[in-house]
Amino acid sequence: MKIYDTAQGRRSAILQRLREDSTVTVAQLKEIFGVSEVTIRKDLRILQERKLLIRVHGGALMESNTNQTEPDEHNFSFKQMVNSREKQAIGKAAAAHIKDGDTILVDSGTTALEVVRNLHSFNNLTIVTTSVNAMLEAVKYRRFKVMLLGGLMRETSLSVVGPLAESNLKLFYCDKLFLGVDSFSVEAGLSTPNVEEASTNQVMISRAAEVIAVFDSSKVGKRALAFIASVDKLNTIVTDSSFPINMRNQLKSMNVNVETVNV
Repeated sequence: MKIYDTAQGRRSAILQRLREDSTVTVAQLKEIFGVSEVTIRKDLRILQERKLLIRVHGGALMESNTNQTEPDEHNFSFKQMVNSREKQAIGKAAAAHIKDGDTILVDSGTTALEVVRNLHSFNNLTIVTTSVNAMLEAVKYRRFKVMLLGGLMRETSLSVVGPLAESNLKLFYCDKLFLGVDSFSVEAGLSTPNVEEASTNQVMISRAAEVIAVFDSSKVGKRALAFIASVDKLNTIVTDSSFPINMRNQLKSMNVNVETVNV
């Protein structure tokens, strides 16, 4: 009997393959182990519950990232693959809050990047961003004013932070800020693993007339190292339909609008 003829052996083999390749697909695993997609998806669900991997659409990623430069933080490409369908739907819904002629401020998050990918219906926007990825996406439209701020470049997110970025931000008045967060709770507010990013985000909030937080429900109920802001600094949260109903009611009582999207 092969080791992966048992469920435990098969799951161990899945983890070993992840250690070698960092990503796997359901189709690959089905072929390798000769079992159904239902069985593979059950394996991935159980391994995720044990915090040994992260499930993504069509497969899985390693939970840990040995190339991390900061605790609890994965690089941008990794984050893009996690809950990608939720992020795409959130970005599309959040973009509906924009009006032609707006000056929008976009932070470095993967969900905020999805907002920039949904600006096709606009003709006249000014986009100010700390994110290299958002800047590259925005210039594709060839009709917007796009401003990438200067500052210290963070390798994990390809974004700028620090005193120079914050000084540049203070030159602008922005209509709307699209802010992604790593962790969110009603009590602890918005937070991120990186102290410099938190400081830059705080300045971004101060320069925007309207603050729209964009994040999927996996970020809820968590707290990271560096505090960004309390929830009363937000006007709107755009998230997915798995966002807890009791938390929606709490936020409504605090005059924070919560808009959810179905995936």
